[in-house]
Amino acid sequence: MNDVTTEPTESGDDFGLSAVRELLRLMNQTDITEILIERGDTKLHVKRGPAVPAAAASISPAAPPRPPAMAQSPPPVQPLFVPQPPHEAAPLVAMPAGHTIAAPMVGTFFSAASPKDPPFVQEGDEIHIGDAVGIIEAMKMMNEIESEVSGRVARILVKNGQPVEYGQPLMVVEPL
Repeated sequence: MNDVTTEPTESGDDFGLSAVRELLRLMNQTDITEILIERGDTKLHVKRGPAVPAAAASISPAAPPRPPAMAQSPPPVQPLFVPQPPHEAAPLVAMPAGHTIAAPMVGTFFSAASPKDPPFVQEGDEIHIGDAVGIIEAMKMMNEIESEVSGRVARILVKNGQPVEYGQPLMVVEPL
């Protein structure tokens, strides 16, 4: 929970409609799920629950009466990511059997040391333990990804320059 302190508006209304809208906009752009603002005897508590997409906003009884402009409810806070129902998901592609080399960190995957160089590996190439299979750039640091197994590269699952997440499969290696 985050506490925020701001100055009251000139009109004497501690929580103006524009301030509440700005607060909801900021919550929508971040992963903050709950915020409590206190000014003297007046409190504003906004909480975004996992099951309810709209914000639950309450003002304590000690709050001054709302002007008519405040009578309308603020826009709902929508989550940043809304999972798609299963029927709208892209069809799954069958993964070849073998060992999956996964990203050891978050960053950007590069298939070669520089744009002018050939890729470290291509589908069908034979690799050995310790061979470089790509680079992940994270925080301006180039981290070489080495194979943990020997075999043949069956499928490369990411493209050059693609952002990757921790644990995301990069390629599948079939044992020889």
